[in-house]
Amino acid sequence: MLKIEHLKKTYDNFSLDCSLRIQPGAVTGLIGQNGAGKSVTFKAILGLIKADGGKVTILGKDIQDFSVKDKQRLGVVLSDSGFSGYLDVRDVISILKNLYETFDQKFFMKQAQKFGLPMNKKIKEFSTGMKAKLKVLTAISHKAKLLILDEPTVGLDVVARDELLEALREFMEEEEDRSILISSHISSDLETLCDDLYMIHDGKIIFHEDTDVLLSDYALLKVNDSQYAALDKQYILRHRKENFGHCCLTNQKQYYLDNFPQIAIEKGTVDEVITMMIRGVEE
Repeated sequence: MLKIEHLKKTYDNFSLDCSLRIQPGAVTGLIGQNGAGKSVTFKAILGLIKADGGKVTILGKDIQDFSVKDKQRLGVVLSDSGFSGYLDVRDVISILKNLYETFDQKFFMKQAQKFGLPMNKKIKEFSTGMKAKLKVLTAISHKAKLLILDEPTVGLDVVARDELLEALREFMEEEEDRSILISSHISSDLETLCDDLYMIHDGKIIFHEDTDVLLSDYALLKVNDSQYAALDKQYILRHRKENFGHCCLTNQKQYYLDNFPQIAIEKGTVDEVITMMIRGVEE
């Protein structure tokens, strides 16, 4: 569905070298700190900035061969883009009808009502949540095969985030070969939505795992100095010295439960894995 091979972009103080793959029927998350390279990757994928190297294949075609008609099969939300604030939802409908041959106005109207979007109110008067809902609704209303969503839930309250995530789940359920690439710094969004996760740090992918595996097999081991010295470290991915002793990240929780029952073992979360992969030291 989407394949990125050593996509490169260099600035004065930043260098991107990113490779990842999104499978048909999958929701893939791209996680990382602000400035890690998420937005640069998205813009380079879409050709909004010129890449310095690498290859991008979308829906089986090289991005350089992507036509205007091919782009109609993509649904896009970027964190720093949107419609003019002087338009209203009716204006947006007119624009979408002219942009997309497959625009589903009936679906759009139904979802707009469900999201509580007023038809005759200027977008500049919308709340942050309303603007985010409109952007996502635009992306899912023309039967796209691939959604590329950069921080679509940023700034939203819990209820608004849940509404958007439910809309994305329904989008995936309608056709089994649809896919989503989504970035978010809100781990709960990714844990419940994504099939797999890539982590980007300083412009490079440093981690890739199925979400179910991360939540079931990853754990944090909390050990004192003597326990750390005696610990079998073959399955330790990262460790960090802390006030109480050591915190160790493993992807083999059951091994340590079976063989080291005396140590404290805590279930890993996306946030904790991010922190340990970035701040921890490799064994």
